Amino acid sequence: MTARLADIAAQAGVSEATVSRVLNGKPGVSASTRESVLAALDLLGYERPVRLRQRSAGLVGLITPELENPIFPAFAQIIGQALTRQGYTPVLATQTPGGSTEDELVEMLVERGVAGIIFVSGLHADSTADTERYDRLRGQGVPFVLINGFSEKIDAPFVSPDDRGAVRLAVTHLAALGHRRIGLAVGQKRFVPVLRKIEGFLASMSDVLGMPEQEAQTLVQHSLYTLEGGQAAAAALISAGCTAVVCASDMMALGAVRAARQQGFSVPGDVSVVGYDDSPLIAFTDPPLTTIRQPVAAMSQAAVNALLEEIGGTPAPHSEFVFMPELVVRGSTAAAPDGRNTPPAAPRPADRRTPGVSDST
Repeated sequence: MTARLADIAAQAGVSEATVSRVLNGKPGVSASTRESVLAALDLLGYERPVRLRQRSAGLVGLITPELENPIFPAFAQIIGQALTRQGYTPVLATQTPGGSTEDELVEMLVERGVAGIIFVSGLHADSTADTERYDRLRGQGVPFVLINGFSEKIDAPFVSPDDRGAVRLAVTHLAALGHRRIGLAVGQKRFVPVLRKIEGFLASMSDVLGMPEQEAQTLVQHSLYTLEGGQAAAAALISAGCTAVVCASDMMALGAVRAARQQGFSVPGDVSVVGYDDSPLIAFTDPPLTTIRQPVAAMSQAAVNALLEEIGGTPAPHSEFVFMPELVVRGSTAAAPDGRNTPPAAPRPADRRTPGVSDST
């Protein structure tokens, strides 16, 4: 093996240590140097390790955490279409409870020789996760792009919505309607998008409503990104006197609407609700949901463009591309009830009727 390393190193014009790093998929080797080592392998008649064999130019992996939340199929559809237009075939890999982990899905895709991988809301978004897995992937020569969740520890292009700005849009809208006790329902605190939403919430509650940070902190509830999670978080916030709830996903917002109704309040007559994502069909809920539209199409295209540049050998800047979301006002938000800062103690008969038509779709 020593002679083999020496032969390869001599042919490639690099050190034996560099050859070893390339063969073992270690990071810290430039793309041009890696290609020189691989070319030397071919010229000397050595068989490339499986993970270093020529990758199919036609396959690109797309990893999502799940498909029950409509926002993830929306990303998958647009990314898939963009890749197809460029002659690539998307391979969708989805994590499921009790099923394959992200690392297992990555291994599967690498074994199939994908030209690159796009991660949507993966472990990169978890501030407590080990980021060395992405160093190893880069060391294997697999380009990748990450959507939703930035980490300075990962050397790759990131695509994100402006979570802080998104929450500010929601708080400013609700404050203009007369709401003063506004709650925030978000996911677990270890996730980067959650941390950013909280930062945006605390800042906007201070700037727009003059609420001290310590008080605003009490109006943040952590839960799951599900209908049930939103219901639990909103129930606590409404019980704490909130007349409006900003949710971190549309699914959570639907749960918030259910929580308000279960407590005998109407939406938006007594409690206003704002979602996040503008998922498909969310404009047709009862009431049509006011939400923050995540710029899925623009983010997806940016991710595909960045990945194709990586694959083509002209890497995009390894930084974060941030896209500004949009407030879409529909029927789940209205003026604060009677100008008060807390919902009424008991529902009024009129509150049980369906609210009016949305402002936009």
